[in-house]
Amino acid sequence: MHVSFQKLFYAIATIFLLFAILVFAKPILIPLSIALLISFILLPLAKMLEKWKIGKALAAFLSIFAMILIIGGVTYFFSTQIINVAQEFTDFQDKIILAFANVTLFINEHVSFMQNLEKDELFNRMKVWLTDSTGSLVGKTVSNTATFLAGLLATIVFTFLFLLYRDGLTKAFLAFSPENKRERVFEMFKSVQQVGQKYLFGMVILTVIIGLANSLGLMMIGIDNPFLFGFLGATLAIIPYIGTTMGAVIPLIYAFVSYDSIWMAVAIAILFWIVQLVSDNFLTPRIVGGGLKINALTAILSLFVGAAVWGLAGMIMFLPFAAMLKVVCQEFDELKPIALIIGEQNKKVGDGSKLFFVRWWEKINARFSG
Repeated sequence: MHVSFQKLFYAIATIFLLFAILVFAKPILIPLSIALLISFILLPLAKMLEKWKIGKALAAFLSIFAMILIIGGVTYFFSTQIINVAQEFTDFQDKIILAFANVTLFINEHVSFMQNLEKDELFNRMKVWLTDSTGSLVGKTVSNTATFLAGLLATIVFTFLFLLYRDGLTKAFLAFSPENKRERVFEMFKSVQQVGQKYLFGMVILTVIIGLANSLGLMMIGIDNPFLFGFLGATLAIIPYIGTTMGAVIPLIYAFVSYDSIWMAVAIAILFWIVQLVSDNFLTPRIVGGGLKINALTAILSLFVGAAVWGLAGMIMFLPFAAMLKVVCQEFDELKPIALIIGEQNKKVGDGSKLFFVRWWEKINARFSG
């Protein structure tokens, strides 16, 4: 077997250049990527409005406005519970510090790494340290909030432009390919859009179902603010592997500190485990689709690479990007081995086993995609 070191060097150099671009251009690439994914979800709605003789600009605006109204309604629904948690934060903070102080004293009694360690002194020192840390955290929060708002505005603008100029952008990208292959490239673009749309819409539906299941379970267990913690856990579950654990840990800590009952914490852990088990084995294949799944190795790599490149945004977005990359590779014979590496060769779930709202959304999309 002959190995071309020149081609190997070019491949490695290209990968490093790509990573450099992703890192240094992330202030513009992150809003662009989020806007692209959002436009995939809003495209059927925009097309439906255009079928009703509404202009493209107004249809794009109304689609984005509808999304903002939904997000605003959800935020308003959770605002009361968020305010309640914020009001309890001081007392909750003291309980966490006290619990940590008790654990530290217990360890010190058996290991003795510090002599004459008193509980009150340790509690006061930790509280002073946390107060000082909060001051610097507030300064960073103000800066991060300004950056977030600028990115949010850019995302809305980019989403509007993607919906408005989608036909022109498609033609422009097709012009880069040879004329005899443009139909094939167009089908590839269409497949990527459909996969991204189906994946993202499926994740939204899955988040709602898991959030309701978590919330009803937490309500039966008796924890305060069940919908806030239930949907917070469902939202964090978007981040593969780590998100599910994070979503369970937050209500676990809250229950353990607020109720002083280990059995409530155990019940919450069992609840989240059962919901996740049902989601992974029953809901996800029928909502997101078994044919769109990527294997665990690719998912973990997407998670770590996304975190290293774009932080939390990368952890969330690189997973659907990997699913889209799989579709792109499937369209070309030379890249099919990469699709096999990325994908999970499971039997696809038939249309008959899909949940009704997934079939309903696909019918709407097919009707207004012509």
